[in-house]
Amino acid sequence: MIVTAAGWLYRKLGPRYFLAYLAFEVSSALVITVGTVGIFSLYQRLDETQFHWIVAFSWCCVIVALVAGVKKIRRSSAPLREWMQGERGTDGAAEAWRSAVALPLEFVTRQWWQPIAFVIVPVALFIPIYLGLPPTSALVVAAGTGVSIVYVAILHFFGSELWLRPVVEEIAERLPRGFSGEGIGAPLRWKLLGSLPMINVVTGVVVSGLSANDRGQINQLGLDVAVAVLVAFTISLELTLLVTRSVLSPVRDLMEVTERVRSGDLSARAPVVSGDEMGVLARGFNAMLDGLEERERLREAFGSYVAPEVAERVLEEGTMLEGEEVEVSIVFVDICNFTAFAERASARETVTYLNEFFGLVVPILAKHRGHANKFIGDGVLGVFGAPERLSDHADRALEAACEIALTVEERYGGELGMGTGINSGPVSAGSVGGGNHVEFTVVGDTVNVAARVERATRELGDRVLLTEATRCLLTRDSIPLEPRGTVPLKGKTDPVPIWAPVLDELDGGRFEGAVPAAAPSARS
Repeated sequence: MIVTAAGWLYRKLGPRYFLAYLAFEVSSALVITVGTVGIFSLYQRLDETQFHWIVAFSWCCVIVALVAGVKKIRRSSAPLREWMQGERGTDGAAEAWRSAVALPLEFVTRQWWQPIAFVIVPVALFIPIYLGLPPTSALVVAAGTGVSIVYVAILHFFGSELWLRPVVEEIAERLPRGFSGEGIGAPLRWKLLGSLPMINVVTGVVVSGLSANDRGQINQLGLDVAVAVLVAFTISLELTLLVTRSVLSPVRDLMEVTERVRSGDLSARAPVVSGDEMGVLARGFNAMLDGLEERERLREAFGSYVAPEVAERVLEEGTMLEGEEVEVSIVFVDICNFTAFAERASARETVTYLNEFFGLVVPILAKHRGHANKFIGDGVLGVFGAPERLSDHADRALEAACEIALTVEERYGGELGMGTGINSGPVSAGSVGGGNHVEFTVVGDTVNVAARVERATRELGDRVLLTEATRCLLTRDSIPLEPRGTVPLKGKTDPVPIWAPVLDELDGGRFEGAVPAAAPSARS
C-alpha cells in the first residue's frame, strides 16, 4: 500500500517528490518521538504539561539532528535530484540509481555521532532536571532514548526504501545494459539481523511498561531495557538467526547459480527447497534457464547454417531482414571437374569430400571477415562487406581467395583443381524466400559476374581471377597482379578486363590471422 501511494504521489509531484520524501522523514521522526515519550510515561508519571514540554524539547532536538543530517547528504543526493529535475533520460541514470539506492543507509548511518550529541545527551540531561529526578536517572533516560534512536533509524531505513522505490524503478528502466550496482546499499543479512532484535527490544519494553502495576519507577525502565536487550541477543538470537538463514539460504543458492550462468554454465539449476515464495522464485528461475539453454542450442544450431553476423541480426530483427543496397566483394569458389568424381564415388564419399573441402575454405573466409553465404553444389559463395560493413572488402576478398588457393594446393597437391572468381560492386542484401522458408543472401549482377569469372579460370588456367571493378577498389599492394586482357562473359555486352594474382610469388605465412584494415591509398 505504501509503495502504491508513493508511486501515485511520485507521478503527481514529479521533481518535488524528493521534498515529500524529506517531509516523510521529518514527520515520522516527530510521531515516533511522541510515541517514545508515551512509553516513557508508562514508567514515570507525567501530567499533561510535563508531557507536552518533554515532547516539545525532544522535537527541537530531533529537528536539529535531522537538519544536520540533511545538510550532510545534500551533496551525495545531488545526482538523484538533478536526474529528477532533468529529462530523466539515460544520461546520469547510473549515478542517480546509485544515489537513490545508497540514500536510505547513508541517511541513518552517516555522521552517527549527531543523534548522540543532538538528541540522546540533551534529552538525558533535560528530563531528570525538569522532573527533579536523581542524577543516575540520566543514564536510564539515555538508554531508553538510545533504543528509540536505533528504532527510528531502522524504521527510516525501510521507510526510505519504500518511498524511493518508484524513483528507483523509473531510473532502472534507463540504466545501460550490463550496469552493476553491487556493493551499494545494505546487505539483506544485516537488514534482518538489525531489525529483528530491535523489534524484540521495543516490544519487550512496551509490554513491560503496560503490565506494570505501579508507575513512577524510572529505574524500572533501565532494567527493562537491559533485560530486553539481553533477551534479544541471547534467547531470541537463535530464532533470529534461524529466520535469517531461512530467507538467505535460497537467496544464496540463487546467487551462486547466477554466477555460474554468468560464466557461461547454462546447465546450472537452483535447488527448490521450500514451497513458499522462495520456492516459486527458484522454480521460475530454473524455467527461465531452461528457456535460455534451449535458445542457446538453437543459436548454435542456427549459427551452423548461417554466418554468425546474420544469426545475430535475425535474433535481433526477426527472420525478414529488410533488403538494402550495399557495395561488396563476391568470392566464388568452385571445384573443377567435380561432376566426374561424383559419378564414380558413392554418396557418402561425395559428401565427405565436399565437407573436407569446405572445412578448409569457410574458416579462411571467416578469418578475413567474410562469410560463406551459400553452398551451391560443389561451390561456395563468399561475401565481404555484408552484413558487416568493410571499407577494404576488396582487399580482404583477394587475400582470402589467394590463401584458399595456396591452402588447397598444399593440402591436395594436383589431385583437386579449383577456381575462384572475384568481383566487386553493388548488391541487394536481405532475406529472400517464401513459404515459411527464407535465407539471407545477396542478389545482383555483381554476383553473376563473379560466377562467370570463376568459370573463366578453366579457360585461362589460373586458380584465382578478379575483375577490374575489384582491382580499382584495392587499397593495398601486398599481392602482385598480372593482366589477363578482356574476357567475354555470358550476360555482359562488353568484354570484362580480368586480372590474376601471381600466387607463385606469395608466401602463405603472410595470411596468418585476420588482415587489419588499412587507410585508403591511391592505386594505379
